[in-house]
Amino acid sequence: MSTPLDEVLDILDLERLEANLFRGRSPREDRQRAFGGQVAAQALVAAVRTVDTEDSDVHSLHAYFLRPGDVRVPIIYEVDRTRDGRSFSTRRVVAIQHGKAIFTLSASFHRREQGYEHQLPMPDVPDPDTLPTWNETMAPLLKDAPEGLRKWVLRERPFDMRYVGEADWIDRRPLDPWRMIWIRADGKLVDDPMVHEVLVAYASDMLLLDTALRPHAVSVADHGGMLASLDHAMWFHREFRADEWLLYAMESPSAGGARGFATGRFFTRDGRLAVSVAQEGLIRPPREKEAK
Repeated sequence: MSTPLDEVLDILDLERLEANLFRGRSPREDRQRAFGGQVAAQALVAAVRTVDTEDSDVHSLHAYFLRPGDVRVPIIYEVDRTRDGRSFSTRRVVAIQHGKAIFTLSASFHRREQGYEHQLPMPDVPDPDTLPTWNETMAPLLKDAPEGLRKWVLRERPFDMRYVGEADWIDRRPLDPWRMIWIRADGKLVDDPMVHEVLVAYASDMLLLDTALRPHAVSVADHGGMLASLDHAMWFHREFRADEWLLYAMESPSAGGARGFATGRFFTRDGRLAVSVAQEGLIRPPREKEAK
């Protein structure tokens, strides 16, 4: 019997149609649009499969979400092999549905080499093994929630996630614009670094933009406006495993003009800064959506 993690890994295993052409699909879920993290991760998979990664790794990606993805039909990923140099390779990926681009990604790969080293320290937080599980945290908060919402929040997930501090997912109080969550893939993964990188790309879009709502006394669970990723960037600094605990420390420096900006950092359990993330998204209030 497959697990939720198996299902995510399955949808990230793209079908190769041609040398630079791949086909991906969405999971069978009741979604209005494809999850942004899924599209970004699939596009990264397409880029990786056109690069010799024996001695090089992805070090950055920059992406734009152009149109909502249709979960009912496959997504075609077209890769442009922009450049292959001695130290760096660059790829551009366009995701296409119904004859139109829905997403673009540029990714850069760097041949491994040694250089200067420094990083910001990891925040001082409790160890993940001392914190309650996602369901232990959420179940009491959902006792009066509609049954459909309760089942969706408490369903089996591909990632084990544990809040540092109070859970804010259904909070309606003004809160500081930051949050921290321990996260890891819920199962053992192979040793291929690409698998770990694309899973973190997938997970990076799960909670980041929600951080921009925290100061505004808005519950993500019943937010009636529009919440959608616009662009997304990632920088991969150091090796990590997605099936070992990573601290995802997120903050939102700014919101304005119906857009929210958020940044995040993934730290390994022993304090190494592994990945940095930045995202801007649409956080349109309900009244503006109704006016449209």
